[in-house]
Formats: sequence, structure tokens, C-alpha cells
Amino acid sequence: MPMLTPLLQPHPHGVRLALSDAMAAPPDGLPRKEKLEAALAALTARLEELQAALGAEARRALLVVLQGRDASGKDGTIRRVFSGLNPALCSVTSFKRPSTLELQHDYLWRVHQALPPRGSIGLFNRSHYEDVIAVRVHGLAAEAVWRKRFDHINAFERMLCDEGVVIRKFFLHISKEEQRERLEERLSNPAKNWKFQESDLAERTKWEDYSAAYEEVLERCSTEYAPWYVVPADRNKPRDFLVAEVLVRTLELMDPRYPAANPAVESLRGTIR
Repeated sequence: MPMLTPLLQPHPHGVRLALSDAMAAPPDGLPRKEKLEAALAALTARLEELQAALGAEARRALLVVLQGRDASGKDGTIRRVFSGLNPALCSVTSFKRPSTLELQHDYLWRVHQALPPRGSIGLFNRSHYEDVIAVRVHGLAAEAVWRKRFDHINAFERMLCDEGVVIRKFFLHISKEEQRERLEERLSNPAKNWKFQESDLAERTKWEDYSAAYEEVLERCSTEYAPWYVVPADRNKPRDFLVAEVLVRTLELMDPRYPAANPAVESLRGTIR
């Protein structure tokens, strides 16, 4: 597969974006609907090849951060984009409310423990950004506390990058009407009832507060070394394709290589009987 130029481009640092429902629709330039499934399959197959080389090389890691409102498709993206990966070289961490132990440490402590080791891909379903999003929206810390965290996070991600962790961050952007439909489906579909919580409705009333929080995250924490991508997420297949395209491009630029055989091993070639 030739090196890709993804449809999605990183959000520029220092630019305030006004999130709108129109931005949640699939962009122009996608493969036609009947070809989208095959295009996604080709990307996930390439992702699997690149993961194998990354694991053999064992010098760097890839961290993928997924953020989004309730029902934006974080679980679905993980399932459809990453299902073909070797689970031995991949980890998924879902960040819930901090435990008592976690609250006894700094807010990045639990994040650092979940980072992927060299040679692997780590997926964060929500992340350290909850400490400048949910904490802000729900008033769990004073503004003087959480506002300092933008600089903390940028420095943390800079350190990870210097240590060989490549970071790509995706905000799955869903419109308010599409979220309403998906929440309704959770209520009516027995296979999805377990996903619904009454708190989902309370969170929905804070739509504008969450928009302001995400807009500032994108403005202040989309850096050259750890960029944010705004992914239109109203339609599942285009969403998954766009994420996969960025990740394949990222890994191709990392260009992981299989290590050369040890000369002692080479000398044994043809000797096994």
C-alpha cells in the first residue's frame, strides 16, 4: 500500500474551534459507500502488518487516545479498527472514576501505569483529559487547579514523546441529535440496555459546558508531538475509516523495521534436522 495522505489533518495548536453539529457529518472525499468496507479492511490489514514490525523492533510504542461524549462510538472504534491486532502487543485501558488508591496520588499516576511498553500499541478509552474535562464540567476541582493541568499534560506528553512513545489523540465528535437517537436505542435494544445509565441524561444537559471544555483542550493541547484529530462520528464506518487512515499513516512514518538476524543465528541456517 502506498503511503497515505489522510483526509483528517491535526487540529492546529492555539486555534479555538467552535464545535458544531454540522462538523459531526462525514467529510467529502471518502470512498463511496459500497467501497468503504473494503477500504477499511485494507487499512486494518496494513495496521496489523505494521504492528508486527513495531513489536519485533521493540524500540517505540504507539499511544492512541479516544475521547468523546457518551455514545460517540469509542468502544465501536476500538472493536472495528483494532480487532485484527495481536492482543499480545496491544492493550486497552478504560478510565473510569478514580479509585480511592488513585485519588491518593497525583492525577497522572494511574495514566503513567497504563502506558504501552515499547513494541506495543496502547488504547485509552477516555484518558488523562478527563481531568480537564469532566473535572471542569462537574466542578470537582477549583479552576485554579484544573487550569494548570493543560501545561502539565503538554509537558507529560512531551516527555513520553522523548522516550519513544508516539501519541495520536482523537475526539469523536457526535451531534446532539445523533446522540439522542443512540441513547434511545440503548433504552429500546435489550442488547444495549446495559450501556445506559441515568447519569447519561444528566450529562446531556451539560452539552455546552462539555463543548467549551473540549474546545479548550483542542486549542491548548494539540501539539506537533501529540496532535488532536477531530473525527466526525455521526456515521460509524466513516468514523472508523478516518481513524484507521491516520494510524496507518502514523505507523508508516514511524517505519518500524524487523531487526537483522543475529550472526550466530544465521550460522545455524540449514542445520536443523
